[in-house]
Order: sequence, then structure tokens, then C-alpha cells
Amino acid sequence: MRSVGKLLSALIICATLVNAAQTRGALVNLRQTKLKNGLRVIMVEDHSAPVIAVDITYNVGSRDERKGRTGFAHLFEHMMFKGSANVGRGEHFMQVFTSGGGMNGTTNPDRTLYYDVLPANQLEMALFLEADRMRSLAITKENLDNQRNAVQEERRQFVDNQPYGKTEELQQSMIYDDFAYKHATIGSMEDLNAASVEDVAAFFKTYYAPNNAVLVLVGDFDAKQAQALIEKYFVNIPSQPAPPPVAMNEPTQTAERRATLEDPLARLPQIDIAFKAAPGNTPDFYALEILSTTLLGGQSSRLYQKLVKEKELVTKVTGFMDERRGPGALYIKATLRPGKKAEDVEAVIYEEIARLMREPVADWELQKAKNSQRLEFFNLLRSAMYRAITIGINAVYYNDPNFVNTWQDKIEAVTKDDVQRVAKNFLGQNNRSVIITMPKAAPAGE
Repeated sequence: MRSVGKLLSALIICATLVNAAQTRGALVNLRQTKLKNGLRVIMVEDHSAPVIAVDITYNVGSRDERKGRTGFAHLFEHMMFKGSANVGRGEHFMQVFTSGGGMNGTTNPDRTLYYDVLPANQLEMALFLEADRMRSLAITKENLDNQRNAVQEERRQFVDNQPYGKTEELQQSMIYDDFAYKHATIGSMEDLNAASVEDVAAFFKTYYAPNNAVLVLVGDFDAKQAQALIEKYFVNIPSQPAPPPVAMNEPTQTAERRATLEDPLARLPQIDIAFKAAPGNTPDFYALEILSTTLLGGQSSRLYQKLVKEKELVTKVTGFMDERRGPGALYIKATLRPGKKAEDVEAVIYEEIARLMREPVADWELQKAKNSQRLEFFNLLRSAMYRAITIGINAVYYNDPNFVNTWQDKIEAVTKDDVQRVAKNFLGQNNRSVIITMPKAAPAGE
């Protein structure tokens, strides 16, 4: 009953947001300015709860790294929590948490972001904390060594000692040819060890400048007062020369790429399939979103019905369409039942893909996929934090902070012909990378 209640609540909120968009022309009313140092500022007033969310998205991710320094963007994300000129080590956490708020940072190939969610009366503190580390991060060997060890332990936990962890890393390198996307965001142990204090200082000066960032403020505040506080804390942070552009010249794949991997931590065989696909915020990307939901979205999806329910070949099948500024990928992951064969599972997957190429999806499948996408998107927009993050990411990715107000039209515009077209264009044999992960047998006598 609790799950049903949550679903009904989400559906009501979704309908309310859709109605609001139809009646006033926008889901989110944005106010945009730019400081003289180049910092873009986007504000959204929302007085429905006494909460504010501050997001700062920097235009830097692992795609900006160079060979020999992989994992650097993620390492630097950790460095940003080690104190600054007027904030002691760990004090950012303490100030936010003891004020009843939350905070964190994340890095991916295309961006790095930091957010603070706090009671509305703590807006000035949030702005002060973010501005102080943008202006004067504490870059020391002690801090670097400490966070290098933390990131290396994170790699051990989530890659080296995680079932199928090496599979994901290998697949990333198989899908892409350009260095920008070919390497994993978490980086290698050797490259992390090679990072120096001088590297960190140069990275900070290049990428953590106000003219390379977007500040988004969402919540219960007065825009005039908030603008004055933002200018007070950020306007005197000096801008820097624009960072070097990222080469995104990913070539067309001309043949299937395939590997088999033995994993001593895996207990069941697993198939990982990826199709190199379209960049985000393009008509092809939105059609692929609908396609991936048709194939993989929930228990009514085609692959769940075929592989789990009908043929009982796998314990689970999951996947998604990855959104990137450059070429993304559509991922399919299936964990086999004991005694089942990988080739049988692959055959079913490829037959369902071939069916998408041969014939249009059903009306109900198209509508279900669109409804599912809408529900997920609008449910996120309920949160001031996710509204701020969504606006900041799309301002950095596509120079389009108004994306939140146009996304629904782009999804709604997808037709059955579009789904069939992208299936033919992107899901062919020559465009896929496949890894079969097998449990590694224990040595004899064990």
C-alpha cells in the first residue's frame, strides 16, 4: 500500500507539473545573469518550502584529462573538500550538516558538480563556503596524499574488488577510441600515484575558475537579496583563460568488438552489450531513450518478458541509454541463470533488436515509454536539489538552462518511425561491443 501511495503521489505531482506547463508556458521560471568575471548565475524562486539548494557545475570531467593523469578530475573533486583560506579541513561538512543540510559532489566524463541543500536562512553560509573554495582551495601535499589514498581505496572497493567491476572498465575502453571517453573516470592506480601538487594547482587554476562554472540557486529566497549575496562573495574571484577544447572525433565503428573475461568475484556468467550511439539532446538520443525503455524498462519490457519470464534464461536484465555531450551508448546487461548458455541469451537479445528494426513498436509501448520518462523526470523536479542540478548540467552541456522547460516536447515528438530508424542506425552488429564475464574456477584442491 505504501508503494501504491508513493506512485499515486508521484502521478498527481506529474499531472500538476504538466498542467502548470500548459497554463503558464513553463515548468520552471528562470532568472539568468552573468557576473563580470564570467560566472553564470541562474535563480529559480520556489517558496513552497523553506529550503534552498545551491549547485555549482564546473565545465570539467574526465574527458579533459591527459594520458598519464587519468582519474584526475575525480581526485580533484575530493580535494575540494579539504579546506580553503577561511574554511578549515572538514569544516564545510560540519557547517552544512550541523545546520540540518546535506551536501556532496560528483564527477563524470563531462562535468563536475557540487551541491548544498540547507534551510532557507542558511543561504549566505552556503554561498560563502562555495565561493571560498573556488577562490582559495588549500592545495598541499598532505591534502593531496590523503585524498589520493581515499580515491585509490574507492577504486579497490568499486572496481578491483567488486564483482564485474573490471568488466565495466574494460567495456568503456572497448566502446570508445578517443582518449576522452576511452578511460574510466576513476583512473588507474599508476596515474593517481603520479599526480603532483603542481598538477593539482595547475588543474585548479585552469578549470575551477568562475568563467568555467555555472551557479544555480533554487528555493525559498528573494532574488534581489540573493543576487547581492552572490555578487558579494563571487564577483571578485578572478577569471582565467578558457580551458583547451576537448577533441571529440570518435570514429565510426566498423566491426563488432568482443572479449571474454574471467572474474574470481563473479558467481554467475554475465553478458554486457553496448552499442555506440548518439550524443545527448539530439532527436536520435530521445528516440533511443524511448527504445531503451521499450526493451528494458520494467517487467513489461520486451527483454524482461522474453529472458526472465518466458524462457527463464537470466536472473535479471537491465540497461539504459547513457547521455553524454559526445557519443553515448545504449547498454544491456544480463546475468545468466545457472546452467544457461550465453549464446542462447545473446540470440534472444539480438532477435528482439531485429524485431525493432523490422516493425514499429506498438502504440501502447510507445505511450508507456513516454509516460515512464515523464514520470521519472517530473518526479526529480519535485526536489529543489535535483532541479538545481538539472539546470546546471544542461547549462554546461548544451548551453541550455531552459532545457527543463523544453524536454517534454522533445520526448513527446518521438514517433514509432523514429524508434525504428535509430534501431537500424545504431543497433547493428558492427556497432556493438560485447563482454562475456565468466566466474573464474577455483584452483584445484581448493
